[in-house]
Amino acid sequence: MTHRIGRAIISSGLFAIIGMVVPAVAQQSVGINRGVVELETAGSAGISVRIGEELANLIDDGATRRLVPVVGKGALQNLLDLKYLRGIDMAILPIDVLDYASERKLIPANDPGAYYITKLYNEEFHLLARRDIKAVANLSNRKVNVGPPGSGSAITASRLFEQLKVPVTMTNEPQELALESLRNGEIAAVALLAGKPAPLVQALKDGDLHLLEIPFNQAANPIYVPTRFTAADYPGLVEQDRPVNTVAVGSLLAVAELRLVPERNRNITNFVETFFTGFQTLLEPGHHPKWHEVNIAADLPGWRRYPAAEQWLQRNLQIAKGPTVDELRLMFARFIDERRQAAGEAPMPAQEKSALFQRFRAWQTGQAR
Repeated sequence: MTHRIGRAIISSGLFAIIGMVVPAVAQQSVGINRGVVELETAGSAGISVRIGEELANLIDDGATRRLVPVVGKGALQNLLDLKYLRGIDMAILPIDVLDYASERKLIPANDPGAYYITKLYNEEFHLLARRDIKAVANLSNRKVNVGPPGSGSAITASRLFEQLKVPVTMTNEPQELALESLRNGEIAAVALLAGKPAPLVQALKDGDLHLLEIPFNQAANPIYVPTRFTAADYPGLVEQDRPVNTVAVGSLLAVAELRLVPERNRNITNFVETFFTGFQTLLEPGHHPKWHEVNIAADLPGWRRYPAAEQWLQRNLQIAKGPTVDELRLMFARFIDERRQAAGEAPMPAQEKSALFQRFRAWQTGQAR
């Protein structure tokens, strides 16, 4: 009898404890998941992980908003994850991935893909080769590593080599591993699509490697734009006063169709409000310089703006227009000074800086078009 009473008392105590713990755990779960938005990025060879981290720092208020970056498997998989994988709300994608997916019928012909919140920065096409490879034409019928299938690097490389009429044998190692194959002579080049300065390329201190020039006719494909690498971008790979011409493709912040999922749609709306309102803080020193290329009001043909982003822009058109020319000139000058100081170079003369700014404005106007 005494034992039965004891067991009853213990059981009652356990149920009481469980009764207190379960609501507490449930409450904690609700609190942790409140306002969460998941953002899928590319790998660490590029800069999207850093961009995701800086976005997370801007968004997270410790209570009602939180951005969780997730490293994905590449541009194509990120697009498909955005459309079909549970939990993924947004992804950073190169603009050409939608054309690629449509051409290969990976998404229905009548499906416009995904929405976007804003155009982000440009990603430059890096083509690393040994010094004995003098030009892209020398890669004809040789092995070029383009990264995993469906990655942004693989997609852009396949399209560029086709347009340049340079047949290559593409290999699909991660670029970090492919660099050793390049040094050993097992492959002829390594392709990487990443915003400059790309961490993987910036870390190279190998005199036997260099960046190949990419001849390109923009009229053949308006998705890509001409750009170049300078010694300020990659001191170990580019000589002073001998920039390397290449091409770039825009990236964007894409978002899933969440209008029929009230809680997640509300979280995206809150994200847009905080991101767009606080965007100017991302232009301050200490953030990645690529934020200076972002124009939150830029339209992207072929993509649909997410309603919450479109509505914010309509309400805040003056803010969305960005800085004035004079403000932009000051930011540009500060950017040049910081880059030259970081590279150990002397300050740029004011006249040269002004001429460079005019070229930047001409490029920026072309980007807006």
